[in-house]
Amino acid sequence: MKQPVAVEFETASWARRALALLIDWFASMLVVLAIVGPERYFEPGSPAGFLTLGVYVVESALFTWLLAGSFGKIITGLRVIPADGRLRPHRLWRMLLRQGLVALVIPPLVFKPDGRGLHDLAADTATVRNDEFARLVEAAKPKR
Repeated sequence: MKQPVAVEFETASWARRALALLIDWFASMLVVLAIVGPERYFEPGSPAGFLTLGVYVVESALFTWLLAGSFGKIITGLRVIPADGRLRPHRLWRMLLRQGLVALVIPPLVFKPDGRGLHDLAADTATVRNDEFARLVEAAKPKR
């Protein structure tokens, strides 16, 4: 496994990432609520919280794999890119690993000075704002 290095671009703020996480969690909660109904969702001992966590991990991993950002990240203007800044498709298993680590809570709270948490280091990713994403896309275009 290669040693992670600091990224050469600005990563997104933690406040925006937290907002994206809240949006993702709320959307996941609504999906589970629609499936199991409010009575079962809010009853004591209901597995709805674990179902919500599962929906969150799957939703955020799939959206990040396909669209470079979860539902919440897209709404808040964030994207997840490879840490080397070279834009290429994510690998699904890496996005599942990344989101599984986010679900454990601690990995995102332990981070490097460049703003990447343990979940980003494990998946070799970084979260950036849309303007930085657009700049990297423009830089990746072939020069004429």
